[in-house]
Amino acid sequence: MTTFAHEERLPRVPLPTLEASCERFLAWCAPLLTADELAATEAEVTAFLRPGGPGRTLHAALEEYDATEGVHSWLDTFWPYRYLGRRDRIALNANFFFLFQDPPPHRPRTQVERAAGLIAGAVAYKRQLDQETLPPVALRGVPQSMVQNKYLFSATRIPGARQDSVRSPYTDAWPGPSDARHIVVFHRGSMFRMDVLGPDGVPYGLDDLEAGLRAVQKAGAEPAPADTSVGHLTTMARAEWAAARESLRARHPRNADALEDIETALFCVCLEDFAPAGIQEACDELLYGDRGNRWFDKAVSLIVFADGRAGINVEHCELDGTTILAFTDALLDTPAEEHSRRSGARSQGQPAVEPVVFELDDTLRSQVRAAAEAFAEYGADTATRTVSFDDFGSTTAKALGSSPDAFVQLAYQLAHQRAKGHLGATYESIATRQWRHGRTEAMRVVTPEIQEFVAAMEDPATDAETRRAAFRAAAAQHVARAKECQAGDAPEQHLWELELIQRRRGSELGVTEQPALYRTPGWLTMRDDYLSTSSAPSANIQYFGFGSTSSRCIGVAYVLLPDRFHLYLSTPLAVADQMLTFADRLREAVAELRELLAPGEDGA
Repeated sequence: MTTFAHEERLPRVPLPTLEASCERFLAWCAPLLTADELAATEAEVTAFLRPGGPGRTLHAALEEYDATEGVHSWLDTFWPYRYLGRRDRIALNANFFFLFQDPPPHRPRTQVERAAGLIAGAVAYKRQLDQETLPPVALRGVPQSMVQNKYLFSATRIPGARQDSVRSPYTDAWPGPSDARHIVVFHRGSMFRMDVLGPDGVPYGLDDLEAGLRAVQKAGAEPAPADTSVGHLTTMARAEWAAARESLRARHPRNADALEDIETALFCVCLEDFAPAGIQEACDELLYGDRGNRWFDKAVSLIVFADGRAGINVEHCELDGTTILAFTDALLDTPAEEHSRRSGARSQGQPAVEPVVFELDDTLRSQVRAAAEAFAEYGADTATRTVSFDDFGSTTAKALGSSPDAFVQLAYQLAHQRAKGHLGATYESIATRQWRHGRTEAMRVVTPEIQEFVAAMEDPATDAETRRAAFRAAAAQHVARAKECQAGDAPEQHLWELELIQRRRGSELGVTEQPALYRTPGWLTMRDDYLSTSSAPSANIQYFGFGSTSSRCIGVAYVLLPDRFHLYLSTPLAVADQMLTFADRLREAVAELRELLAPGEDGA
């Protein structure tokens, strides 16, 4: 079966009724509100829903759009706005990373060997994708959308003054798979174009790739001056970077050629000239390491440290974690030699390696230097922490009679209560790739049952049986809500898209002002994250991570496997103490819940 065989037969994302989304919205925000705040929110929901009210008009416009020929989903315009519309920097704020498992002792471990092996694996994956022989994914027998795979290779985010765009193959401007034969390799702040496919499209052999990478290391042996490493500009706020990119293009024709090399490259490889001191530093470098050695707009950047440890940094606008997990597993489950054999690679000699050079004037050099300094300061103002549980995993949670995800999410809530003294809005990403062009749904974790569970755990007078019952009720409700989100029965993205329709078409539709619902305590509080959580379960990953989403938010990226549970936490430095306390309380919460639910404790 071909890679995209199921795509047009997948069911469409269901569009909830306006009444259902408003009812769920009130239920979701209620646990976070006072009685007065809830009453104020309910009043505006009633106004939004009234016959002839703004909600009816906006929802009718969305229904009409959803029925339009060529539209895959009512979310087709939502996703570009959500990701491409953000105007702050995407480096650290939006991109995410995976730290790969170290190779086993019998696999290549030097930097050049590891990088060449990853390149060979990525090229083999692309060959399968081009030929549509990559097997379509099915989850518990349910086919999943594969369309995101079209954005793995030669895809680049392009900054815009008001909204960014994406340059990629499989589009009207670039039909079919990418015909590019090169990648861009970064080393010590310099960039090099390196072919990975020969003139006839046949992949280079592993020895050839290693020779090419050594040529890059030799040519880039001297660190590039900081004000010449143009990759720094990709760390800027998007409108500023858009203006700088136009200045680059206007400065000299060679700059347009350099941008062409980067933007059409299959992917980037970043060869670092140092070995991280430990896991924590490796994760931080994968998330926001720079030194001019990144192009954060590139969909995929494979990063290899001097000691052979490696990971990936991903631009998020068209790619979600589940797609990158499958790509990562394909890279790492198979030895590099087997990747080369399957792709038909053959020895062709050292591939062409050419420097990618920009012509810069004093103004552009100053911008590059300022961008580097500003991002270094931004990174320094970010606090992170890795947390590992090597004696706990999904197998343990199941043995305790709990959904593994529910167990850890309830532990997060208990830890947050103990770290900050209250519960707060919590986001969890729920994959929805079973729908046509499906991506994710936004789940809000805090429920009345979680409130009752946390209260029971915090009340010294509450006995163990009552606490266990509260845990079971909260976990069951968590699982039920996650299933609703997977089914498309969730309010946030629906109501958010109605708000965006008002912004785009309000005058045309006669809804000239933002509906008051979007200024209610319920809407604002529900979406003001204290915890932003997402998981990436793969045995090939040590850690997964992303930046926090607000000035008081803790980003919680977790890898929950049968035998281990690893987290990467991030938050602004100003509230680092709260994050560190959360990490400590999380350890205590996991241990406490394990003891509470242990077989025999509840009469089982």
